[in-house]
Amino acid sequence: VLLLDIQPKDVAADAKPAEKNKIVNDALTAAIKSNPSPVYTKGAVKKIKTGNFTDNMKDIASCDWVIEVVVERLDIKQSVFTEVEKYRRPGTLITSNTSGIPIHMMAEGRSDDFKKHFCGTHFFNPPRYLRLLEIIPTPFTEPGIVDFLMDYGSLQLGKTTVLCKDTPAFIANRVGVFGMMAIMNAMEKLQLNVDEIDALTGPIIGRPKSATFRTADVVGIDTLVKVAKGVADNCSDDEAKEMFTISAWLNKMVENNWLGDKTGQGFFKKTKSATGEKEILTLNLQTLEYGARQKPKFATLETAKPIEDLKSRIKALCAGTDKAGEFYRQFHYSLFSYISHRIPEISDEIFRVDDGMMAGFGWEIGAFESWDVLGVAKTIEAMKAAGYKVAAWVDEMLASGATSFYKVENGKRLCYDIASKQYKEIPGGEAFLILKNNVDKTIWKNSACKLYDIGDGVAGLEWNTKMNTIGGEVIQGINKAIDLAEKDYRALVIGNDGANFSAGANVGMIFMFAIEQEYDELDMAIRTFQNTMMRC
Repeated sequence: VLLLDIQPKDVAADAKPAEKNKIVNDALTAAIKSNPSPVYTKGAVKKIKTGNFTDNMKDIASCDWVIEVVVERLDIKQSVFTEVEKYRRPGTLITSNTSGIPIHMMAEGRSDDFKKHFCGTHFFNPPRYLRLLEIIPTPFTEPGIVDFLMDYGSLQLGKTTVLCKDTPAFIANRVGVFGMMAIMNAMEKLQLNVDEIDALTGPIIGRPKSATFRTADVVGIDTLVKVAKGVADNCSDDEAKEMFTISAWLNKMVENNWLGDKTGQGFFKKTKSATGEKEILTLNLQTLEYGARQKPKFATLETAKPIEDLKSRIKALCAGTDKAGEFYRQFHYSLFSYISHRIPEISDEIFRVDDGMMAGFGWEIGAFESWDVLGVAKTIEAMKAAGYKVAAWVDEMLASGATSFYKVENGKRLCYDIASKQYKEIPGGEAFLILKNNVDKTIWKNSACKLYDIGDGVAGLEWNTKMNTIGGEVIQGINKAIDLAEKDYRALVIGNDGANFSAGANVGMIFMFAIEQEYDELDMAIRTFQNTMMRC
């Protein structure tokens, strides 16, 4: 990799390379020292060479792919591309990592060869940890270039590549920032506070631990405001653009330079108590003063926490009768209304919206998939009664007899296609074997395991326990699967779709045997576990 940046101001023409490259070298050093690290191995750093635009732009002639990541100003980006075009070889890939500027505007004035090989490649930051890579072609981009980047991003870079239209904020930021603004809107209506919102919008609904306001602090509150204003200013036909209006308290935070982690305080502030211990304070949005964190108490949360299955938990949360339940209904109704109107504006395909949110914002379940969980027809009835509008194509879908956005047939996951008004297989699905897609071919099950006939004389076993731990019922399932496979099948596949394959043995059960001094049972459990593993 050749990493280039501007020279420092007033540097002499005959200055040493170290002086001319001070900005780029300092930036690289800071990146390498940052925590978490942006590189997988220390050795990767040796593959990075540095230079400056003045002396080293000519060196891009040897590069296969040029990525522009300069400041978010169209005039500056265009001036950089003017220099890039002087030295790039014809046929070289040229892309922009912009998060907001229309891609086609950056291609204006460039040669035909440049335009054919140019598109947007928006890597979500930090790219080592976030899987999303949005590919945004222009009307001039060759289809083969788009296909290559989609394939290369997926297979070589390990990304979830999502094809986007050249619309403001593309897919993930458009929907993700709306989601955050909708949460803030519901918070004000229901008079909830920062700690309550983060308790309601974290892992309990399949979102990251950073939830809403902690995420805003990490991303940067100024960035959140900038994207929201960008949508409001550039999306005149957005039926929900008023939702992107910045609240007075949010504007005040930006004025105060309370931008989150990068300025030391935002919605949260790290400090030390009188005894010298580290303490995290929370911002009161009414008084704009920091105070001790509060532990929220909602009956709906207490009811839903023991539910392991996320989809079942979401149903329970949205059925809550307290303020938390009302929050979940308001949030989901506004989200469902918004995404319905974004098709086909930001994407022709439903699944791309879900892929973008899961890979870019760490959602365990996509927005359209959540809608399926709550029941499309049932939810629309409640939404309309509450004053939320739904795009016409959803009503047309239901009228045609289709009752969900996704469905599974013959072990394949299909998604409703608006253009053809039919279900189509999701591209790339043929490369993966998802065991749960064969639920209609279950040949044996207990409360923890399911055994499927997955075709070609192969059986598939999966289990669903807390952290996918292996206890008595899983051991029973593995042995039963092996018995049936040895008798009737050519092979047996054991796997699951959990975040981790398995946390190992159910040590809780082992611990209870030890506490109760049930040593015979403990010995039997360990032997059975070992024998089963050896049998596999």
